Amino acid sequence: MSNKKIPFFNREISWLYFNERVLQEAADETVPLIERIKFLSIFSSNLEEFYRVRVATMSRLTNLNDKAKALLGFNPKKILNEIKNIVVKQERKFDQLFQATLINELAQNRIFILNDTQLNVSRGEFVKNHFRDKILSNLVPIMLDMDKPFPELKDRYLYFFVKLSKKDTKVREKYAIIEIPPNLPRFLVLPETNDLKFIILAEDIIRYCLNDIFYIFTYDSLEAYSIQLTRDAELDIDKNVSDKFIEDLKNSLEKRKKGKPMRLLYDSAMPLGMLTVLVNKLKLEAESLIPGNRYHKFGDFIAFPNVGKKELEYAPNVPLKVHDLHRTQSMFAKVAQRDYLVNLPYQSYDYIILFLREAAIDPKVTEIQITLYRLAENSKVINALINAAKNGKTVSVLLELKARFDEQANIFWTTRLMEEGVKVNYGLTDYKVHSKICLVKRIEKDKPVYYANLATGNFNEKTAGLYCDHSIFTTRKEITNDLVKLFDALNKRTVTKGFKHLIVSPLESRSKLVSFINREIRNAKQGKLAYIMLKVNSLADEAIISKLYDASNAGVKIQLIVRGICCLVPGVKGFSENITAISIIDKFLEHARVYIFGNNGKNDMYLSSADLMSRNFEHRVEVGFPVLDKDVKQEIQDIIDLQLQDNTKSRQINALNNNKYHKNRLSKKIRAQVDIYNYLKTKHQS
Repeated sequence: MSNKKIPFFNREISWLYFNERVLQEAADETVPLIERIKFLSIFSSNLEEFYRVRVATMSRLTNLNDKAKALLGFNPKKILNEIKNIVVKQERKFDQLFQATLINELAQNRIFILNDTQLNVSRGEFVKNHFRDKILSNLVPIMLDMDKPFPELKDRYLYFFVKLSKKDTKVREKYAIIEIPPNLPRFLVLPETNDLKFIILAEDIIRYCLNDIFYIFTYDSLEAYSIQLTRDAELDIDKNVSDKFIEDLKNSLEKRKKGKPMRLLYDSAMPLGMLTVLVNKLKLEAESLIPGNRYHKFGDFIAFPNVGKKELEYAPNVPLKVHDLHRTQSMFAKVAQRDYLVNLPYQSYDYIILFLREAAIDPKVTEIQITLYRLAENSKVINALINAAKNGKTVSVLLELKARFDEQANIFWTTRLMEEGVKVNYGLTDYKVHSKICLVKRIEKDKPVYYANLATGNFNEKTAGLYCDHSIFTTRKEITNDLVKLFDALNKRTVTKGFKHLIVSPLESRSKLVSFINREIRNAKQGKLAYIMLKVNSLADEAIISKLYDASNAGVKIQLIVRGICCLVPGVKGFSENITAISIIDKFLEHARVYIFGNNGKNDMYLSSADLMSRNFEHRVEVGFPVLDKDVKQEIQDIIDLQLQDNTKSRQINALNNNKYHKNRLSKKIRAQVDIYNYLKTKHQS
């Protein structure tokens, strides 16, 4: 907690407790075994990005010392120290879970991860042949000269640090670095014996075959330990947008590979002498050293092969249909009659693709405008937009080049779209365009009619199978008129205000949300029905948190569902006695943003692309949109109610940050993600 007057969790520490919830899923015995390994992988990837971005930023702030403390309200050095302590504990839990629990459970399922010391003669021969055929030609060790600078280690690559030594102590030991190429398959399934399955990792194959790499030397002993360096990944980009903006971004991406080292994850079995050589040569600070086990880059374990029973993984959910929407009937004809809601990933993303495909071929459609942030690798969205341009439609795409870690892909898509005749606007100078909006102009009876799709998640069919989001189709003029105004501004590379129904950042979101909260405060003081329900990924904006504390003190009942960072502290006397907060971590990633305000029983509901963080209010173009159809509104409310009742996968967010599972008094077991699927299945059966 910071030393500010209001109760406020530090953002970085709160994030680490969110990642602890991911680790809880890996520890949960009710989760299928292969899925538990995948949760370890997600935990590891999350932590990597945290170091590349948040710890990197914090490290930069330490240079400001006292000034930073006065400015931020906390001491960055102290927080970095706290981060290190928490991470080391979490890594210990991680190692214990993987080494002692999950490997043991794999063995109970007749699946064995073998290392280089556990191969019998026939499996050893198989591994050696694989190494010589598929791996050896990819490996070129760098022999180190200790009098010269250490070679540049790439961000997040896996390396072996190798020591070559001889019993004859007069012969000086030698060191080498082996880079393990990222495109090298990480897992090799070995021939099974007696219904026993065996898997070996690429690094253990390399360890087993070290002599084949260093055969020209006459050393007796070869020792290899894996290391992985995580670097500062924040981009320093010249803010002046010009023709060289894309070039500047490409250069910044190159620099990202060479950012300041933030974390060295090393095999804790590495002898101290070798570790000392590394630390000195890489000029590492003590807080950046994180001891780990023999396997790093655990993010790759997301692709751990299931060689056992299919019950070791979650059964795939068959995407449900949306009642009354059909592949063989016009989407526009249906949406013209009423609003439609698609609840992802429970219902099929195909409806969004069908909407764009129909727009691409419909002779009455003249124009398509869309904002894109993160796209699937072989994007059907992009294909539909390109075909629309080929069919003579005016297609305008605002593609955000500054989408973190997707910059390279978005540069590629920008070029591809431009080549195909699509108008591409690559973002604004000072703001990331994070909204998820699409507007289609159709000429009906000589007049323009607008069809819109607005969502809480990206136009990305791949993540739509994993992320829980809401996507709405509408022709309501209240929404489409505001969208026309917004796209006009974005196409001129400006931001604007004065929207009647949309909540748009960066100029109006904060003031509109504050006015909604103030209305609930007034209603509570007048004895009217007053409540707030907020579902977001992150709640970190101090002014909004302060305002929610005011509402709590006025008697407004506030229920929060926050997946990740929550800087608000619920249940504190004099501040948040009327606030409860839960976090749901389960099979799918909770990603929807929903704001509900009681409004004395009239119930205002908004969906949004924005979390409640300062950046979403001030540095991004975000769009919140009202849910105006009463049936759609009820469906979303039913989904939120199921999430609030979850007593299986939800955790309390409380002052202790102990991630205690949320057990409510319902005797019935509620697991929101399972129950929402069943609810939608029953409701939409036609």
